[in-house]
Amino acid sequence: MDYDSQTIPGLLRHWARTRPDAVALREKDLGIWKRITYADYFERVCELALGLDALGFTGDDFLCVASENTPEWMYGDLAAQSLGGACIGIYPTSPWPEVKYILEHSRARVVVCGDQEQTDKVLEALAQPGGLPELRHILCVDMKGMRDYAHPMLKSFAEVLAQGRARIAADRALIEARIDAVKPSDTAVIVYTSGTTGLPKGAMLSHRGLIANARRMIARHGLDRRPLSMLAYLPLCHVAEREFSTVMQLINGTTVSFAESIDTVLQDLREVAPNAFLGVPRIWEKLQSTITVRLLDTRPLPRKVAETAIEAGKRIADRRLANGGRFASSRDRLVHAFLWLTVFRSLQTWVGLNRAGGRLFCGGAPISPEVLRFYWAIGLEIYQIFGMTETCGATHTQFMGSTVHGSCGPALDGWEEKLTDDGELVLRSDAVFSGYLYNEEATREAIVDGWLHSGDIARRSADGSLFITDRKKDVLITSGGKNITPSLIENRLKDSPYIREAILIGEGRKFLTALIQIDYEVVGKWAQSLGIAYTNYASLARNAEVEALVRAEIDRFNGEFARVENVRRFAILQKELDHDDGEVTATMKVRRRSIEKKFADIIDALYASQPAEA
Repeated sequence: MDYDSQTIPGLLRHWARTRPDAVALREKDLGIWKRITYADYFERVCELALGLDALGFTGDDFLCVASENTPEWMYGDLAAQSLGGACIGIYPTSPWPEVKYILEHSRARVVVCGDQEQTDKVLEALAQPGGLPELRHILCVDMKGMRDYAHPMLKSFAEVLAQGRARIAADRALIEARIDAVKPSDTAVIVYTSGTTGLPKGAMLSHRGLIANARRMIARHGLDRRPLSMLAYLPLCHVAEREFSTVMQLINGTTVSFAESIDTVLQDLREVAPNAFLGVPRIWEKLQSTITVRLLDTRPLPRKVAETAIEAGKRIADRRLANGGRFASSRDRLVHAFLWLTVFRSLQTWVGLNRAGGRLFCGGAPISPEVLRFYWAIGLEIYQIFGMTETCGATHTQFMGSTVHGSCGPALDGWEEKLTDDGELVLRSDAVFSGYLYNEEATREAIVDGWLHSGDIARRSADGSLFITDRKKDVLITSGGKNITPSLIENRLKDSPYIREAILIGEGRKFLTALIQIDYEVVGKWAQSLGIAYTNYASLARNAEVEALVRAEIDRFNGEFARVENVRRFAILQKELDHDDGEVTATMKVRRRSIEKKFADIIDALYASQPAEA
């Protein structure tokens, strides 16, 4: 197949013609996994495209989707692209002001809402002064609880699908011609950035860029050597999930199962047992915490056996990672095989990743090397990847043969890279985004002389592996002029099972402090084991013994850093960080500026008394 001339709807049509009965999508309905074949997938897309055409949707229009991951999300995405338009995802956790911003900024004509909750957000945005002047239609997938809704823009998704179905026999040639008219250089999707340092920007990604970059990832890891089964659980607004669950799927013709929700990922993993899996740091950290809690619940002897096996596995993992991922000796291979048979096999099966060896990935944000070391210890080889919304997904990845500890591997084929004088990573490729929607100034700042400025401070090792040290805007400069890389220290603090989130403070200050969010589940188990009473997160966070526990953990990690990089004081947050409160993005990235402003009183109190020794 000539992928250079292909588009995403064209790939779907290819599989519908060549493997019509192969399973494309699976969705859980009343506890049963429902299968959707490639033929059915393509048919629903064509029907919806004709339904949208009847509503006046054209190749110049944008369609937004505000929904959990469902087949209808994919139908909306591909139907808009089939008509020459583009799809924009809105995180289902976004509060209505964020929904309003994206709908208003993108000038979307149609929005697909998953249910009543998402529809209410759009209706709330419409009711604000100025409303949404470009919006014409609201399509709701699940109309439960909406019998009395009578807004003129509101229609059921099924109604529009049926409208298209009535036209399919007579107008199939029309939709086929529209798919043929889509060019690889056309914008396929617009992904809004997370907005950690300002308003989100809409990055325009082309069919060619998305397909080319996904093919490079497939080639680097040999993901086309066997039929893949993947679990889609990250919001499809996220470029990483879009790369894995839409584009890579349609290149390989594989099966994607939809998790019921982000809260059921661990259960869905066990049921689906995918043979490839992408996890963001938060998921890998959560899974590690779950394993830790499970071990705490076991009897003393099995717990001791498991802990001893994991420690032995870590020593072997250290040697493997230093040897490109390969076993350093026959003895290590035999010992690890024994540990797998006695301990790790059941542990891998329990988490649902026993079939995914060698096809596990971590991306989306920096992760502590210690977390990756834990998984390598139990036989789950996770490869760290790096990419950006503006690069159509991954640009760098570790792989067997290149696993330098803490790195995200060398660049994929087709990517040029260099470091500027101040250490910023800049990139060049045919997969770089077309620009930011309606924002030429930001586009000019991002792409200079053909090079995309990543905003990340990086360094390279002798073998070409890339190390991302921090976001350029996040580097702290103390009053003494010392440059501090917060993510290195924060990630090390989060290696503690008791610390869920750590936000380093110190810009323009004499010393470093930290805001700490404890891991409610793990600390709760610890408190129960000691008979410490608590009622909720806030009461646990206020407990003096919990504060002493966190102090001991911070002191332990302080010894690994220079004196000026030590956290001298800290405060345990009395609430968990929340997207609705503007403290984290929908992908759980910390909004530093928002947190520093919101918790200014707590921060000021940390620096109120005589300063700690600098």
